[in-house]
Amino acid sequence: MDSGEIKKGISNITVEIVEYLQNSVVIKTILRKSTGNISVMSFDNGEGLTERTTPFDTFVQVIDGEATIVIAGKMNLLKTGSSIVIPAHASSLIEPNGRFKMILTVIKSGYE
Repeated sequence: MDSGEIKKGISNITVEIVEYLQNSVVIKTILRKSTGNISVMSFDNGEGLTERTTPFDTFVQVIDGEATIVIAGKMNLLKTGSSIVIPAHASSLIEPNGRFKMILTVIKSGYE
């Protein structure tokens, strides 16, 4: 059964794990565990993620392009190579500025 994850033990060029698809957000799972998951996402021009709140800390690392990430009303401009932690229970919004790729790591903890 295909878990949708990338193959373990094989080198990857992270920015190439997902391609841009016209008018779409593409998500590829790198690793999925009960304690959290790691995904790579690509956003075409005009695409983004709506405001949301999760019960877990989330690490965002930009690997191509740039985006404004709003956390609890505070705007943060992230460019290729930069990262930020979205705290558990904080509202967040991701607004890419053009085509954009990121790694999203969610850390689940029973203590949140």
